[in-house]
Amino acid sequence: MKIRNFSIIAHIDHGKSTLADRLLQATKAVSEREAKAQLLDSMDLERERGITIKASAVTVMHEHNGEQYMLNFIDTPGHVDFGYEVSRALKACEGALLVVDAAQGVQAQTVVNAYLAIAQDLEIVPVLNKIDLPGARPDEIAMEVEQVLGFAAEDCVLCSAKSGVGIPELLDAICERFPGPREPETTKTRALIFDAVYDDYRGVIVYCRVFDGRLKVGDKIRMMGLGRTFNVTELGKYRPKPEKVKEVGPGETCYLVAAIKTLGDVRVGDTITIDNDPAEKALSGYEPPRQMVFCDFYPATNSDKKGNDFEALREAMEKLSLNDASFTFQTVHSEALGFGYRCGFLGLLHMDIIQERLEREGDVEIVQTAPTVSYKVDIRGKEGQTEEVEVHNPADLPDMGSVIAIKEPIAKVEVMVPKQYIGDVMKLALDRRGVFTNQMFVSDARDMLTFEIPLAELIYDFYDKLKGLTAGYGTMDYEIARYQEDRLAKVDVLINGDHVEALSVIVHKDKAEQRGRNLLVRLKKQIPRHQFEIPLQCAIGGKIIARETIKGFRKNVTAKCYGGDVTRKRKLLEKQKKGKERMKNIGAVSIPQEAFMAVLDVGDE
Repeated sequence: MKIRNFSIIAHIDHGKSTLADRLLQATKAVSEREAKAQLLDSMDLERERGITIKASAVTVMHEHNGEQYMLNFIDTPGHVDFGYEVSRALKACEGALLVVDAAQGVQAQTVVNAYLAIAQDLEIVPVLNKIDLPGARPDEIAMEVEQVLGFAAEDCVLCSAKSGVGIPELLDAICERFPGPREPETTKTRALIFDAVYDDYRGVIVYCRVFDGRLKVGDKIRMMGLGRTFNVTELGKYRPKPEKVKEVGPGETCYLVAAIKTLGDVRVGDTITIDNDPAEKALSGYEPPRQMVFCDFYPATNSDKKGNDFEALREAMEKLSLNDASFTFQTVHSEALGFGYRCGFLGLLHMDIIQERLEREGDVEIVQTAPTVSYKVDIRGKEGQTEEVEVHNPADLPDMGSVIAIKEPIAKVEVMVPKQYIGDVMKLALDRRGVFTNQMFVSDARDMLTFEIPLAELIYDFYDKLKGLTAGYGTMDYEIARYQEDRLAKVDVLINGDHVEALSVIVHKDKAEQRGRNLLVRLKKQIPRHQFEIPLQCAIGGKIIARETIKGFRKNVTAKCYGGDVTRKRKLLEKQKKGKERMKNIGAVSIPQEAFMAVLDVGDE
């Protein structure tokens, strides 16, 4: 029996999950009755949003030219924020189906995923999907694939995942053009963990790809990185329903249950070997992902239950971090919100998905602060030497007296855009302190523009603005190029004279006054009026750069004075003023959660 391991990679909405459904049906893995759209997107959140968040691995059998083939394939996400999920899936494969929409053509994420697969030295089969659409241009798009990515136009497989046209030819191409698994390098067992989930009844379920040797039920296995040992109680494959098997050999993927109770015993990218006959060298795992966006999560309930909720949030985060190794968390404390976690994410959609999964799967309510990026700060050390520290939160910025330079992350942004919108996109990028670096011809209608833009300017609403300016046709992808020094400053927010650390932001000095003014206007709308006047101020160091005032409620104390001497009225107003002054000194300003999110809206007022 021959084995083929491959991933399905593409830009968002180019039809990966539908193609996976069709492959399952064509190989009789699911019957017509069981088939449903996006069968492998098992999470409610995936089905609601119509996107793939988790890569899912499936094994199916197929007969080609009288020979049996075992096809192990992984349906991967398409969004830029889940690129780490894609790179992990590719590590377990020898080939990749690069799906391109025959109407939309090559998009930003198509290029990135293709390069990811080339970097892993995989065999790539380009697939033109959606050829049944009225606007499909398969011949043009095949030439586009050749121009932009360098794959021969005649190598493209034409199909429609929706109607099933071309699927038999695609299965033939998978069997003929993808290589089999590499020859085992050793007789000793080595399997790579590429994913894991937590099950309340069976403990941690590990997904692995066997490269060398065999795994059997009853084996005593050892995690080479962590050194923990376990007994295998169950092995199985998803076809796409779980099916138990007695053993798996080289080149196969499987799930493994071994009564692993604690989450710390498993690490994605670790190598599994047999305890009494271990391999000498572990497989090369994964480079840890670099989190680029940071924000704080706090439990959002009354203070009497805070302790329990903090524990519930910790438990939910630990379970989720096993299933999604690309986000990090550590404990923080805020005077305004109590104890919580500082979390790192790959991007804004990733942050959004994590928050929603925590609330659904962990059953916790969360208060979230505005996201920030990580900065590298050069400071003067003890003996006059320069030290570099990484700052994820503006509140943690060292005293400005000791700061030599603040460096911010610069992203290399590739934007695929129709030619008529190039001017608008250029203006958008340059308004965000972007630098234009390159323009590449893709087809008669579209070009690919490359910019270098500070990540802080990118993470809020750049993508939304891009979609709006280009009538939805513009697509983008970004990666961090380097850290670069610039004229950056920390803007503090003072409410009634008190510093509110959670509202601090790091901005470019040229934009500080405008950003501060916009922020205060939004805060003024969010903070309710009190009995006394509340000054809102933005400051850089000791210098106030913007101010707004929330007027206090005013009772008309002179209403009962009819006529008479004006000094009577003045006396009553003076008395009221003194009372307000006293109230202001002892009064506390209540700040609602929406105020913390006001930092997010950096749009033009």
